Amino acid sequence: MRHLLRICFCSALLILATAPARTQQKHPLTFDDLISVERISEPMISPDGLWVAYTVAKPDLAANRLTRNIWIVSTSGTFEPRQLTRGGSDSRPRWSPDSKRLAFVSSRTGTEQIYLLSLSGGEGDPLTALSTGAGNEQWSPDGQWIAFTSAVYPDCHDDACNRRRDEGREKDPVKARSYDHLLFRHWNHWSDGKRSHVFVIASSGGAPRDLTSGADYDVPPDERGDAADIAFSPDSKEICFTAVTDRPEATSTNGDLFTVSLTGGEPRRITTNPGFDGHPVYSPDGHSIAYHAQFVAGYESDRWRLMLYDRATQKVSNLTENFDRSVQEPLWSPDGRRIYFVAEDQAEQPVYAIDVPGAPHPIAPASYNSEISVSADGKTLAFARSSLTMPAEVFAASADGAHARQLTHHNASLLSKVEMNPPEPFWLEGADGARVEGLLIRPPGFDASKKYPLLLLVHGGPQGAWTDDWGYRWNEELFASPGYVAVMINPRGSTGYGQKFVDDIRDDWGGKVYDDLMKGTDYALAHYAFIDGSRTAAAGGSYGGYMMDWFATHTGRFKALISHAGPYDNASMYGGTEELWFMEHDIAGTPWSNPESYRKWSPSTYAAALGKFKTPTLVIAGEMDYRVPYTQSLQFFTELQRQNVPSKLLIFPDEGHWISKPQNSRLWYKTFQDWLATYLK
Repeated sequence: MRHLLRICFCSALLILATAPARTQQKHPLTFDDLISVERISEPMISPDGLWVAYTVAKPDLAANRLTRNIWIVSTSGTFEPRQLTRGGSDSRPRWSPDSKRLAFVSSRTGTEQIYLLSLSGGEGDPLTALSTGAGNEQWSPDGQWIAFTSAVYPDCHDDACNRRRDEGREKDPVKARSYDHLLFRHWNHWSDGKRSHVFVIASSGGAPRDLTSGADYDVPPDERGDAADIAFSPDSKEICFTAVTDRPEATSTNGDLFTVSLTGGEPRRITTNPGFDGHPVYSPDGHSIAYHAQFVAGYESDRWRLMLYDRATQKVSNLTENFDRSVQEPLWSPDGRRIYFVAEDQAEQPVYAIDVPGAPHPIAPASYNSEISVSADGKTLAFARSSLTMPAEVFAASADGAHARQLTHHNASLLSKVEMNPPEPFWLEGADGARVEGLLIRPPGFDASKKYPLLLLVHGGPQGAWTDDWGYRWNEELFASPGYVAVMINPRGSTGYGQKFVDDIRDDWGGKVYDDLMKGTDYALAHYAFIDGSRTAAAGGSYGGYMMDWFATHTGRFKALISHAGPYDNASMYGGTEELWFMEHDIAGTPWSNPESYRKWSPSTYAAALGKFKTPTLVIAGEMDYRVPYTQSLQFFTELQRQNVPSKLLIFPDEGHWISKPQNSRLWYKTFQDWLATYLK
């Protein structure tokens, strides 16, 4: 009897083992899914080519912030990714030239400092202990030095002076600010009189030295710079950096390259282009410095050219004049024969290579890539890759872009449970017959026999674009998940379609771009039978918010609008924003030199007639937004209310231009989706 039971039991196990697995039921993307995504960034391949170090950020809802730690993964795929630090505020891993240590930035003690970590283990040891903090670290090629930046008072010559100054300000009960020049605030912070200076410190420890002591400029530039605006020479004796010395900074987009010796001395300007020169990288033989440059003064969206500066002759060459895309992240191959970079092309961002001299060619086409690095032997590239249906992960490829392989799968389990549809590109004829690209995302559980509401999304910039890249602040898949067809048009002003297409929006904010968007909406309704034309809404942030304000006074076709941080009245926007060059270029002057354009392209101009507003509108802004001051949103909301239009105002006192804190983001998405549901369901 026991034998018979054993046979039956084993037979049952065999049946269960061989039965087809039940397909896991997927669900539409939710905010809880989005906020659970592990955010991968800053991949950096080790010089020996064996490892990639990178940062993993995880939202901490309870603390209402992101925690960040350093991980590594092998390029061979032999070993699973391994977490190196657990400090919760660690980022920017940078390999020592011998691949044995990592430098990184951490604020685990309250102030950002540089730490060094051996691969043998541990949490890392602090290298710096400045009261003003430290960041943007770079190893010297010989491994003896680490350059970094710290925001200091220009007239202070040691840390004790900076500490006393800060402590005095903290203890002073009067918190008034006083200024006698522009730029007095930027993005989401006020100027406190400090400047970011370049320092060097021995990698073995010791006292850091300020290489730009007394300088009344920031390295990297606060307005438009980043850590890539600092580079060591191959012999470790010199640093090249970008600085903005024009005054006032609020009206200048000029940035020049400077060099300074590690032994000290006055920095020397080596470029005089009226536009911005940045991201310098020395050739391996030290003969040249490659960098990217914009040529048009006062314009932040001129395309970036790849330039070459000859250190011996001081001659400058343009390597990409015939390449009508913007070069980003230039990087030399170790043999000095090739330069890699990324550039937006339509909705993707391929990796390109240019053999010097030669023409650029894509080596990782039809994908969205960023943050490239190369091994010391030149055989392996590492980079981040993402799409609208995949958050960024670490990839590696051969030097020619072949054999691309995904090294990390941090979000594979989460994604396996979520249903998302990839973007479908389409092309239409926009204003003046221009070719305009759009992207369409079908809702999860799509049924072609059904009708779905349309949500038109308008990007910011306006010199920006919708791309095949995962988003956290504006996630297109999450917008489609309640059952909407998300449509994203890249109208005039969008990047990735050539410089003329970008320039066409100048002094025409509500002109051709508005026509492109309307024609794009018409195209989607005419060509996709599953869209319900009677249920349409639109949403946008920054310039996209401006366009929502423009829609409110120029069309009644939408059932609902959502305007996030949008300029509403250009004259008062000019007086409240910080980077004045933006308004002066895009509206072709100042409010007093070109008042007609400021009036013509202001949504507020068209609200004069009582009853002009009709569309129910949600208005959102952050009080710490100094790019588009939140008073722009207050003006818009006030006039909606005074005209008795259904409207709602959502203000975040602790956020800037974008809503980034996890709990704030939850409220943002919920309010966004509730507003749409009210008018589209």
